[in-house]
Amino acid sequence: MRRKQTPGAKCQADNYNEEHMSAIIASMFHQSSSHSPNQVNYMYVHTLSYITANILVPSPNRVRRSELSFLAGNVNYRRELEAAVDVVHKACRLCVKVQTQLFQKDGGILEKSDHTPVTVADFGVQALVSMELARLFPSIPLVAEEDSSQLLLDLETSHQNGNNASNSLVEAVTNAVANSSSLQPDLLNYDELLKAIDRGGKETTSLEEEPATYWVLDPIDGTRGFLRGRMALYVVGLALVVEGRPILGVMGCPNWDTDSTYLPENLARGMTNKNEISDFPRTGAIMAACYGYGTWMKRISLNTVNVDVDGSCDDWISCSVDKCNSLQEARICIADRVTWELLPLSNALPATSAPKGFGERWKPTIIPTCCGSLCKYFMVATGRASVFLLQVKIQPSVKVWDHAVGMICVSEAGGEVTGWDGSEMFLASDDVGRRSITPGGGGILVTNGTLHNQLLDMI
Repeated sequence: MRRKQTPGAKCQADNYNEEHMSAIIASMFHQSSSHSPNQVNYMYVHTLSYITANILVPSPNRVRRSELSFLAGNVNYRRELEAAVDVVHKACRLCVKVQTQLFQKDGGILEKSDHTPVTVADFGVQALVSMELARLFPSIPLVAEEDSSQLLLDLETSHQNGNNASNSLVEAVTNAVANSSSLQPDLLNYDELLKAIDRGGKETTSLEEEPATYWVLDPIDGTRGFLRGRMALYVVGLALVVEGRPILGVMGCPNWDTDSTYLPENLARGMTNKNEISDFPRTGAIMAACYGYGTWMKRISLNTVNVDVDGSCDDWISCSVDKCNSLQEARICIADRVTWELLPLSNALPATSAPKGFGERWKPTIIPTCCGSLCKYFMVATGRASVFLLQVKIQPSVKVWDHAVGMICVSEAGGEVTGWDGSEMFLASDDVGRRSITPGGGGILVTNGTLHNQLLDMI
């Protein structure tokens, strides 16, 4: 499909990269019987070179394909990991743009049945990731957190009140996705948007009883943190699960502070303050892990306009868990709104939230991290924390999207993730929906590996 060209500008072929165009051109030329094989090959090479150089230029809203320098040769799932890195980067930029708009005006926030907030960004990220992955990997299903029911309700309410649909949340989500997707905006309508969101919803995702290959997405883990502003952490998390185990994963953290000096202070501020976000630079971090190839991270640019490069600020650097081998010196993350005293370890292992050097030297330190579970995995995988301890009290199961990508990132960084009884976290225990997991022993233990058995013995 051709697009109109602005005077003096090259065509912006967002939907095609060199790989796609190569296949198309090869098919065109090899179908012709009027040329010799040598002529066909000559025309194919030169036509592809011309199109690549003169037509396949990035659009202003496109993030170029990521170069995964840490993967050597023809690695299994390389294409899937490249796609995951690119779409998570796009999703992070969408979040930053929506976050800015939310702080400038009211609206755009709903409350789900479990009383947790959901925003235009949650729906927008799920639609964006769903569309991009369906285009590239149509046979791989998606398991994701949101569905379109609340958007449909909002749209129906707008119609009943005689309001124009252009003022609805569906329109706001559509605009957010159109500005971030590599798909043509004029092909994105309400029906396509809602269909994309529901592709990962509980009513449409039904897998075989045997473990399968599928994507797991948390569009925004830590929506409360997203709503607090710049300092609080939130994460876009995407994993590919094969045979019940995550084999690759990507986490995007738009608010990640690469300067560890100020991270605890910023996290504490993010727990309590609703910060202005216009005063801070638009950089964040993306973490990528692939089974057998480690966990890696790079800073990313999150400018929301005129991005015609891959958005990278740095090269990929290897991530590793910390080397702490003493529980008294450990830095520990616990669930939001939970105090250390409520956990079973507290009697045997008193802890403090005070910095070392204030009379609490021989106690582990509780690090404030808001919000969600994935930012805690992020902390452990980068060595900023030694342990993440989660007790599953009210319900025996947890949502798979809160843990799948974190598990592969921590494991490949040298850490360990198990239930409190030391059992493996098997993601296909939910036979049909693949939406929940039941950790053994009543909780999840995430550590640097060195401290794992000590904590299991204490629990």
